[in-house]
Amino acid sequence: MKILVATEKPFAPLAISQIRDVAEEGGHTLTLLEKYSSPEELHAAVADADALIVRSDIVDAALLAAAPKLKIAVRAGAGYDNLDLNGCTASGVVAMNTPGQNSNAVAELAFGMMLFSARGGFDGKTGSELMGKSLGLHAFGNVGRCMARIAAGFGMETCAYDPFVDHKAIRDAGVTPVDTIEELYSSCQYVSLHIPANDKTRGSIGEKLISLMPAGGVLVNTARKEVINEAELAEMMEKRSDIRYLSDVAPDNASLFAERFAGRYFFTPKKMGAQTAEANINAGVAAASQIVAFFATGDETCRVNKPK
Repeated sequence: MKILVATEKPFAPLAISQIRDVAEEGGHTLTLLEKYSSPEELHAAVADADALIVRSDIVDAALLAAAPKLKIAVRAGAGYDNLDLNGCTASGVVAMNTPGQNSNAVAELAFGMMLFSARGGFDGKTGSELMGKSLGLHAFGNVGRCMARIAAGFGMETCAYDPFVDHKAIRDAGVTPVDTIEELYSSCQYVSLHIPANDKTRGSIGEKLISLMPAGGVLVNTARKEVINEAELAEMMEKRSDIRYLSDVAPDNASLFAERFAGRYFFTPKKMGAQTAEANINAGVAAASQIVAFFATGDETCRVNKPK
């Protein structure tokens, strides 16, 4: 089988080497398309591929139409909003992600931004510490669990809201479960978002929740910018001079933040939660391993779309 790795933002060379080893040991051929300049270039490359590995690259109806042999497409990472799930189902393509492979990298970035903000951007003035502060985790999946582990080391008091996770599992991780999202936002100085972007969550974080945050509240977003109601966030930043917002992807109204909220926000230059050498390797190798297992045994453990 031909496995195509198509990445506008390439994997590290070491990751490619290990991905190739996994593919070839499984009896498959690996080909690369890196730093491509147009969708047409991607469509041409995938025309004879049996399997596809992408990062943030778009797998849409046009790509699927150009790939008649494609049987599986794997997003090397946790989020998979770049995959057209309905289109994959209609085309008989199994869509997968690689959950957990980037989790520690994302959690470390969140804490890096929290420290940077707490210490005033390291401007030489007196800041504050994370020890003894309250951290609320909005969702308790793989990243949330990594956040909890790191927070324990900092001596933070951690709560989590996740209606899909049993309270006992949250308690077993040393975290206090809360029953409502309102309780999470009203009781925690730091709230860290770990929810996917979908029809229920897009624009869901806005005035209603942010207004509940205690004095000095800090909202941390390493999820997706789409979950934020950006207009309402800006309104809350305007109304409450104590609120801060930290994100690994700039909102569409970033210029407004620069004009009005200097010192109260931080945005990384590009989305970089998974941008570590370790996460790069982990996600790529996991994607290749999942493809090998799929062809060998029909394993669909990490499937994210419905069967046809």
